[in-house]
Amino acid sequence: MSNTPELFWDASQLELKRGYIEENDYYICLLCGKRIEKGVVYPQNGLFYEAQRYMRTHIEEKHHSVFEHLINLDKKLTGLSDHQCSLLKLFYQGKSDSEVQNELGIGSSSTIRNHRFVLKEKERQAKIFLALMELLKENNKKTPEYVPPHKTAKMVDDRYKVTEDENSKIIKKYFIQGPDGPLKTFDMKEKNKLVVLREIVKHFEPKHIYSEKQVNEILKAVYPDFATIRRYLIEYGFMARKSNCSQYWLKEISNIDEKIAHTSDEITLLNVMEEKEMDRRKELVQQYKEMKIEAGIYQIKNMENQKILVKVTPDLKTMTGTKMTLLGGVCKNKLLQQDWNQYGEEAFSFEVLEVLKEKEDGFFDKKEELKKLETKWLEKLQPYGDSGYHGQKK
Repeated sequence: MSNTPELFWDASQLELKRGYIEENDYYICLLCGKRIEKGVVYPQNGLFYEAQRYMRTHIEEKHHSVFEHLINLDKKLTGLSDHQCSLLKLFYQGKSDSEVQNELGIGSSSTIRNHRFVLKEKERQAKIFLALMELLKENNKKTPEYVPPHKTAKMVDDRYKVTEDENSKIIKKYFIQGPDGPLKTFDMKEKNKLVVLREIVKHFEPKHIYSEKQVNEILKAVYPDFATIRRYLIEYGFMARKSNCSQYWLKEISNIDEKIAHTSDEITLLNVMEEKEMDRRKELVQQYKEMKIEAGIYQIKNMENQKILVKVTPDLKTMTGTKMTLLGGVCKNKLLQQDWNQYGEEAFSFEVLEVLKEKEDGFFDKKEELKKLETKWLEKLQPYGDSGYHGQKK
């Protein structure tokens, strides 16, 4: 799950469904924590994407789909049984009742229909439950807030039922000199250990790989029996390590596996990756500045209702200008502007469909060729009526 748990749990249903949130100068993936900087055009597979669209391609390539990522979470988080997960995966693939029945080898088609009904009932119950909890929060300000479990927890049970108030009291009880001071004792209930471990793990930097010696030195300052604390951090899923114990990292923050965690102690892999990412951003900005003026055709797609607007232009950089008119509420296409106002910027993608190939020799009528290009894509996409923003087809 996300390496920023508070962002994941605070996200709205719409944000969870699309898999990312918008925050200041970045789009942040809720599934892995990757940050995509705004204002940068990202080239990929011969196309250029603005940041938000590039975030969508990241989710598709890295996680395949938000559905696939969420359905594979621990069942303590989803509330689904293994059997229900199997059914949902097949339903998501568009399998018919008979296909699902054959693949799972259970009952009959009517049995599968009954499962669909049960899942639909579960959806209705979830909607009512969410509404009830929202009303409860609004009506009763004294409702206790629970500390969300860390996403890499190996088993979520009663030990994780800790309110914010309980959390504060436990920290004050066992860290007498404050959270940054030494731990009084580790002889406590498992529920309290989770609170203490969550506080101890803050001594480690995100996106950093530690040697076992470095981990021991950090933990010694917290508690003499550092080996026990280290073992608990691993067992409860706060940290991960290589099989030979040569390297450790914050599991929830880094999401590194043993295949890539092989760098030296002096220069960590993640620091190198971060430097490369910064260089990459600079490179992309420079590429955008140096990008030659190209004519072509692009689409603006509403990801909520799948409506499309197709536009030809002698300069594909003008996509940014079109976006600015929408943000300013002055787009000439009234239907598109209305949907933009209703769904918001995050619901729309800008994508280059084709770059016009211009002849270097001989006569070349760019205006006429762009018109042909427009006719070609309008015929292909049919963005008319309920399918687009071009009105009814004449």
